Amino acid sequence: MIEKKSNIQQEVRAILVGLILKDQTDEQMKEYLDELAFLVETAGAIAVKRFTQKLTHADSKTFVGKGKLEEIKNYITERNIGLVIFDDELTGSQITNIEKVLDTTTIDRSDLILDIFARRAKTAQAKTQVELAQYQYLLPRLKGMWKHLERQGGGIGTRGPGETEIETDRRIVKDKISLLRKRLSEIDRQSFTQRKDRGEFIRVALVGYTNVGKSTIMNLLSKSDVFAENKLFATLDTTTRKVVFENTPFLLSDTVGFIRKLPHHLVESFKSTLDEVREADILIHVVDTSHPRYEEQLGVVNNTLQDIGAFEKPVITVFNKMDLYEKNTFDPWLEEGVKEDLLRELKERWESETRGNCVFIAAIEKRNMEELRNTILGKVKELSRIRYPYKDIYFQ
Repeated sequence: MIEKKSNIQQEVRAILVGLILKDQTDEQMKEYLDELAFLVETAGAIAVKRFTQKLTHADSKTFVGKGKLEEIKNYITERNIGLVIFDDELTGSQITNIEKVLDTTTIDRSDLILDIFARRAKTAQAKTQVELAQYQYLLPRLKGMWKHLERQGGGIGTRGPGETEIETDRRIVKDKISLLRKRLSEIDRQSFTQRKDRGEFIRVALVGYTNVGKSTIMNLLSKSDVFAENKLFATLDTTTRKVVFENTPFLLSDTVGFIRKLPHHLVESFKSTLDEVREADILIHVVDTSHPRYEEQLGVVNNTLQDIGAFEKPVITVFNKMDLYEKNTFDPWLEEGVKEDLLRELKERWESETRGNCVFIAAIEKRNMEELRNTILGKVKELSRIRYPYKDIYFQ
């Protein structure tokens, strides 16, 4: 049995490393490392230093160049640095080569996200999904970084004829993956049955980049108490509530947030959780308008929706945190008329791109929440008239 241990411990001091490739800018890398630092904070550690290097492609052995690796080593030699985190995915051999030089635990962005998911998982489904993703991440890296798996009941019967130690370890991981998939399949069947038992309700799902305010909006719309905080992946498990607007009932679900470079295995493992998105009738795509690269985040979510086959659904795009957007964008001395013109241009642009299916709100201030409710209600009634023409309740 493999003993899985968390890579991140409380108050660990970490350094961040990123490559600026030919299709990237310094500004983009700053934003990416800002997000990586936020991930580190969410995991309970602290990022104290950043290293970047411009290369046409990553070094196959050490990801960064030898000179940069030596610079990183010199920095951590006399400092209490417990962790080095790379913003891109590393191979097992790259991790091994880097750790030989730095003599410090080294992980990549995917491993960090998996660590956070493991901490945040509360239900049996989420825990199984994360564990499956961890083993799928580990399997191709065994040869490069795994010394030897600890297992219970080791010794006689644990190794097949002619197997090397690494082959035995690989077989153990594959067996574990197979077991977790079976367990997850059973949980999925139970979840599917539960979703079928919800009756003939229109289903609405909140989607969006992580930390855009979905759970806060969920709480305001459903008057429930969904966990929300200013950290990435505040919730992993889908929460569904029955909501009634003007005698019109529907189901509202809050789903796990997406993120740039979300590990493929994590998306694969969480497909059952994302069924809530795939099976929804209407999507509410929440966007953090105050983020300097909110358009890129919007694109990441749309790409993920395409990957899981949910992109063609009716969508209401909700531009949240307009209070912070105005605070970050407009100088205090800006004339009110100019400010109104700029806001009007922003709204006209997105109303055109979304064909009028957008709302601008500030959830924390409860600004424009009534407009959002009315927009959702209109979509639910419109779809209900088509799907359930015999149900008088949708026309009251």
